[in-house]
Amino acid sequence: MTTPTPDELKSFDEDRLQPEREAAARTSTWVSVAVNVVLSTLQVASGLWAGSQALVADGIHSLSDLASDFVVLLALRHSRKEADLDHHYGHQRYENAASLVLGLILLAVGVGMVWSAAHRLQDPDNIAVVSSLALWVAAASLLAKEGLFRYMLKVGQAVRSSLLVANAWHARSDAASSLLVLVGIGGNMLGYPLLDPLAATGVGVMVAKMGWGFVWDALHDLTDRAASVEHTEGISRTLRSVPGVQSIHDLRTRKTGDMILVDVHLDVDGQLTVAQGHDIAKLARELVMQEHPVLDVMTHVDPVEEITQVRLKGAANALSRDAAGV
Repeated sequence: MTTPTPDELKSFDEDRLQPEREAAARTSTWVSVAVNVVLSTLQVASGLWAGSQALVADGIHSLSDLASDFVVLLALRHSRKEADLDHHYGHQRYENAASLVLGLILLAVGVGMVWSAAHRLQDPDNIAVVSSLALWVAAASLLAKEGLFRYMLKVGQAVRSSLLVANAWHARSDAASSLLVLVGIGGNMLGYPLLDPLAATGVGVMVAKMGWGFVWDALHDLTDRAASVEHTEGISRTLRSVPGVQSIHDLRTRKTGDMILVDVHLDVDGQLTVAQGHDIAKLARELVMQEHPVLDVMTHVDPVEEITQVRLKGAANALSRDAAGV
């Protein structure tokens, strides 16, 4: 019986832990669902009773969080499906599509909040003094959302899911909006009634801006945006470290969900056999997929002598043209 290599053990651990990671992602999202159900109900009911438009807006914001949580759950379910006849590269882009939907929801909710608050500001004389209940609910919401953000960010980073991390930062934006609402309600109670609808306007702008950010990023990923510079440089270093690879060129990457697809040309000794070149390319593919979040690597093996001859021929042609005065 052979002893497994460290790379084989690493690959085994990744496969063994994957179900646990997916379970943790689902659990964190369901926790977010529970928190947002409670918060949205409490905020909207208290806001209507206390006469605070800002608190009602924050409650609607929490409802949009609830919608985004279900979008995340849908994406988690479908993006992990294996490749099939219609999706040869798997279903990872469900996460990109889910992020796009989430962004559109937030954008629509934010614009609606601003529109409603603007109508309220046009009639400042009818803005009532807010009850102290709204202040306590806003403070409790701020603490709950900040705690939810820290919890979800930790889980999202652990399972390496950009969608979960995005949802976590969405919770942080909720905490910021709750702080703004808290200030608006406090100002209203101190004799500045316009601060409550102004706070509602601020919440709407924050939500719309966050939604646009999600839409923009998702559109880029759905149109084959390249991997980050950090990931690309790491992949390049791994490829150059493969025994038999003398250099690389035409390295291209594109995002698919949280994973990366790679195309690259490997320069190898032209005296090698086809089988030896194939083994080098196979090793390069395996190492890149083990060390980076890469779904697949398409390699093309180029013999070094052929490359050198092409370059020399090109240089000779250039010198000939110069000598002829062309």
